[in-house]
Amino acid sequence: MVDDVVARIGETGRHNAVYEAMQQVVLGGLNRGGFFKVAAFYGGTCLRIFHGLQRFSEDMDFSLLEKNPAFKLEDYFPAIIEEAKAVGREVTISKKDKKIFGKVESAFLKDNTNVYNISFQTEKTLKIKIEVDIEPPLRFETEQKLLMRPFSFMTRCFTLPDLFAGKMHALVFRQWKNRVKGRDWYDFEWYVRNSVPLDFEHLQVRTSEFNGLNLTKEGFLTLLRERLASTDIYAVKADVEPFVINPRELEIWSNDYFLQLTDRISFQ
Repeated sequence: MVDDVVARIGETGRHNAVYEAMQQVVLGGLNRGGFFKVAAFYGGTCLRIFHGLQRFSEDMDFSLLEKNPAFKLEDYFPAIIEEAKAVGREVTISKKDKKIFGKVESAFLKDNTNVYNISFQTEKTLKIKIEVDIEPPLRFETEQKLLMRPFSFMTRCFTLPDLFAGKMHALVFRQWKNRVKGRDWYDFEWYVRNSVPLDFEHLQVRTSEFNGLNLTKEGFLTLLRERLASTDIYAVKADVEPFVINPRELEIWSNDYFLQLTDRISFQ
């Protein structure tokens, strides 16, 4: 399976291709364990795997469908381990200590988000970080998306408008010092280019629960434009370039370019 993915993109993308293959193994294991009866996949990796986003993404983000403080991802570990064995990989899973999170992570994660590292033994140890929000912001829609590797199965995912809402929340409110998340900018461009409407109601729920704000559309657009106008575009490009299949896509990037993209946002 890993070799198939590598052949698809060439040897220069081998590291990212192995990540992608192992992410699919994780999804397969979660599916066999019944995880998607109670949870949904979202974030950049979801966009990459199911919607053809032309950048690689390392982390995997999940949300429960309903708030459940007693939820334990550990119940699904055996299914992930068994699926990894089926493709010839040994795997260990550990819960990540939030005390050692970087500044970007600790400033943006809620206390009730559980975070795990899944380590696959390949040519060298590969770690995939998994986040599961057990008390998530609600009012989002999901859909079943087909994945055919490592076997054919359905994965419950956020719909595109709700994926867009989550991304815009990250772009506007993610706290960072010297490490700009250019991947947020890349995904923003993708949503606008593909005419995906933004589910503003879900964005409002997210900003209310994470940031204590009663956000209006006008207020959101003001905050977004301030972020886009003030950020170092060279730092934005430097962050995302290692993950992009075709770096020439970034040639047009400027602060003004992204400000003009803002004018093209449509709301659901």
